[in-house]
Amino acid sequence: MPTPPDVVITRHPTGNVTAEGGDELAFTLLKRAGFVIETTPRSFWYRLPWDMGEARENQMASHAATMLTAAGYRVGLGPDLRVGPLTTPSDPQGKSVHGHQILLLTDELNGAEAYETAAELTEHVLDPHDGVLVRLSEFFEAAAEQAKASETDVGWDLSYDFAEAAAKLTSVGEDLHVAADRLRALDRPAKPGWQARVADYYAAAPTTRRTGAPAAAPEASTATPPSASRPNRKR
Repeated sequence: MPTPPDVVITRHPTGNVTAEGGDELAFTLLKRAGFVIETTPRSFWYRLPWDMGEARENQMASHAATMLTAAGYRVGLGPDLRVGPLTTPSDPQGKSVHGHQILLLTDELNGAEAYETAAELTEHVLDPHDGVLVRLSEFFEAAAEQAKASETDVGWDLSYDFAEAAAKLTSVGEDLHVAADRLRALDRPAKPGWQARVADYYAAAPTTRRTGAPAAAPEASTATPPSASRPNRKR
């Protein structure tokens, strides 16, 4: 399961660019990159100043992501904010461009809020004609041919390893050929609103008896017990 990012920088439908997550050092780097703090009575986050223009916002968001990544944070940067090559702590120059494309796809999947969206992203990997798995299988088949062309024992052994890897990827794709449809059919339970959560809280809270309140009398039995005969008393 992919590790979630430490800091998430996104552009909202309103146009605001916000950053959430991280610790004190991350907040310092965000402020250094031009973000300002936004607070409510119960939470806070960082945002870029308004009315800067999308081009400038993209530059600042990408710059913040670069600074955070260089400091060792996992950053989820919205694809529409990215400027220049994607970098990671293990690839600060952004040379592993193909792997970074998969990383972007993973970031989008982590941020998917509907199963329909998650299924569409999954199809990029599992599509039997143009998905990542089938293309990787073709890649290892080509690598097997390259190794075999050396006509050496080492080359033959390596070609077998590459061919086996290609076969495994093909098998994975066949096993998961309906996984996207199954993901699309899932139903995410709706989160209750705050009114419902408050009502549930009071419904589950234990009742306390007020001091001085009379205790409730036990319910009288519906059946009347037979009266006992009284003994005759003599003076």
